[in-house]
Formats: sequence, structure tokens, C-alpha cells
Amino acid sequence: MKPACEMPLANASSVEIRRILETAKTIAVVGLSEKPDRDSYQVAAYLQRQGYRIIPVNPNVTEVLDQPAYPSVRAIPEAVDIVDIFRKPEAIPAIVAEAIEARARVIWMQEGLAHNAAADQARAAGLQVVMNKCLLKEHRRLETTRKPSD
Repeated sequence: MKPACEMPLANASSVEIRRILETAKTIAVVGLSEKPDRDSYQVAAYLQRQGYRIIPVNPNVTEVLDQPAYPSVRAIPEAVDIVDIFRKPEAIPAIVAEAIEARARVIWMQEGLAHNAAADQARAAGLQVVMNKCLLKEHRRLETTRKPSD
């Protein structure tokens, strides 16, 4: 993917990422495309196959991966653990503001995305933040490092 627009000044540790992935159940994917060749679709489909509940957030579609789509994080009628962002950097502050309002637990900016000011705002509101990391890759890494006794 493209290099990050900003370098993350602070980021979740591997231990924090493991805890996030082990405890999260619902992931709102902002910018989820209905096109199977897009990264957002492939990541969301993988996560759905792993047992996560995926909530598409895209004002231009009504359904993705057999789930109803919402125009914004604010419009989602249920609690969300992770807000996974697949949008341009300039859209990130508004998405983070909605995630804070919706009481999400985690902001996840996909690989190639980082916005330090928005991340600071999320952390100040009590959210965990992961920047410039692919949720699919991190999940796979977690699965391959999991001990048989886990």
C-alpha cells in the first residue's frame, strides 16, 4: 500500500493489538466497498470469516457482505468495538469524532493511514488507537504466533 501520510508518533503495542483483536466482536469498516477486488472488501470478508461482526459504513451502498450499510458511524444503531478506517487522511478527524460520540473502543487506521491529531483526540476520549497497520495482517500475525495452549 501507499506509505503513511504521517508517521505515527504513538501507536498501540503488539500486546495491546493482541488484546484488541481477542476482545473485539463488532467492527465498523468505514469506506467498505462492495467491489471484491478492493482492499476494504478483502479485509472485511476475511474478518467476517474469522467470526467478527462486520458493519459496512459507506453512504454509496445499501449492503456489503450480506450486511446493511450505514452512511456514517453515527448512524449505526448498535455498539461498535473497532472503527476500521479505509478513507483519505482528510476524512479521518470527522470519523474519529463520530467514533468518540458512538463510544467505540478502538480507532484503527489501515495500512498507509495515520493522523496524529485525530489519534490524540481519540486517546483523550479514552479510545485505543492503531495507525498504519492492516487489521487482516495483524490478525494473521496473531494467529501464527498463538501458542497451542492459548
